[in-house]
Amino acid sequence: MQKQVVCCRIGLIMTAETKPSPRLSNLTGAKVAKAGDGDSDLVILAQKGDVDAFEKLVARHQKRMLNIAFRLTGNYDDACEVAQDVFVSAFKNLGTFRGEAKFLTWLTTIAVNLSKNRLKQMKSRQGREAYSLDDMIRTEDGEMIVDAPSGEPSVLDQLEKRDTQNRVQDCIKALEPEYREVIVLRDMQDFSYDEIGGMLKMREGTVKSRLFRAREAIKDCLKKIVGEL
Repeated sequence: MQKQVVCCRIGLIMTAETKPSPRLSNLTGAKVAKAGDGDSDLVILAQKGDVDAFEKLVARHQKRMLNIAFRLTGNYDDACEVAQDVFVSAFKNLGTFRGEAKFLTWLTTIAVNLSKNRLKQMKSRQGREAYSLDDMIRTEDGEMIVDAPSGEPSVLDQLEKRDTQNRVQDCIKALEPEYREVIVLRDMQDFSYDEIGGMLKMREGTVKSRLFRAREAIKDCLKKIVGEL
């Protein structure tokens, strides 16, 4: 019977026949352990073909990858597909992971790149240009609530929170992709400037500059929404 890795949140199914790249077979566990991110032992096992170990990595990071993909694409269905592709790609290419950065950073880089590709596909599919701050802002039915609060808030509190999240997400969607990705990685995923620079292959000064412009654009967008209420 084939071993399956199942991600219940995003419907990821992968068979054990999809084996990781063997390119790291000659490296020691200590090399990978330099990542120092708490994933090292599981990564080492997964690189040796342990599907159970990779399943644990999926369970640990699937929510965050879905969150990133959703924030960057602005579409839940597309985000689910991107998140699935992230883990399939990661499993196939585990042999290229050398532990020089955190496993989460490496995984997020894959998520960002796949989200960029999906945005290009969406643009082509929809036959229109990327979002700009001048576009009409729309709220999509069925949009997920990310990181719902614990406890038992009232229905009104939940609706207000969802409305706020939707408005923020609308403004994020209005950004050009190069600004959207830096604000998602920094302000929502809390990566360092250095980590973001490595993921996006740009200098730290460029990251800070784009982040500043993205934050200002979000402020202007939210002020515009509030003024229309």
